[in-house]
Amino acid sequence: MSRIVFAGTPEFARESLKKLVASGIRPEAVLTQPDRPAGRGKKLRVSAVKQYAQELGLHLMQPTSMNGADVLAELEALNADLIVVAAYGLLLPQTILDLPRVACVNVHASLLPRWRGAAPIQAAILAGDKQTGISLMQMDAGLDTGGIYATSSLEIGDTETAGELHDRLAILGGELLVQHLAEIAEGKLVPVVQQDSAASYAGKIRTEDARLDWSRTATELERVVRAYNPVPGAWTTLNGERLKCWRAVACSDNGGDPGTVISLSDAGVVVACGEGSLCLTEVQRPGKTAVTAAEFIRQLDLDQAAFV
Repeated sequence: MSRIVFAGTPEFARESLKKLVASGIRPEAVLTQPDRPAGRGKKLRVSAVKQYAQELGLHLMQPTSMNGADVLAELEALNADLIVVAAYGLLLPQTILDLPRVACVNVHASLLPRWRGAAPIQAAILAGDKQTGISLMQMDAGLDTGGIYATSSLEIGDTETAGELHDRLAILGGELLVQHLAEIAEGKLVPVVQQDSAASYAGKIRTEDARLDWSRTATELERVVRAYNPVPGAWTTLNGERLKCWRAVACSDNGGDPGTVISLSDAGVVVACGEGSLCLTEVQRPGKTAVTAAEFIRQLDLDQAAFV
């Protein structure tokens, strides 16, 4: 059986690790990012991968950087055939990439070369892509530029959020990894070179990216709401208060300047856009829980209101 080292951090990665273990593969070591302060209390948060690895008693490593001589020495001593990476979050230097007997393999949440980079799930929704999937990639020094061992695709639902798509892709990633890992380890699966001319990039998400710019089309803003649910959450301002929008539907209603409220009903708050309108159906005020449009209308006087 192949000797595997696994590197990953969030829930997406845990699904791949779970599938490996379920298939009978127990990694020689699991690498995950150091615990980070999170939440209002800034308590240290354990990653999803660390939690699962500890439950199984797997050898755990949490280096702050992959460039240290001690990290290299420890990994070298493991004599791995493959290093499997899924949403790890730390760059692997060439010295690490060269360590395994066969290759470093990345589980990437897009159909490469489309959406290389940090946020491929959000980018696919923002672009209105109808399809996405998982790519098993041989890692090299570039940003998701290595050859592709295998892919598996799925359709993106018309109302699907990034969180929902993430969960489906995480499962698909683990399944594809287990399906092809033995072939990769045995050298039977040769990676296919990517076409760089067809590449697109998905950069890191900034809070400002999730702001609803009402001069844009309703279709674009509906995608913004879906793409940034659950993180960081699409937002706008009303009466100086930042408002999160978790669910919305593009409508053809017109009338009023972008950001002005066109109509109010229990079904939603309809807001004018640069083209069409956006019906807000689930929103959240600061320090409060998310509510339906019907409840939101009862909380505030929205007559002649305008979102900025």
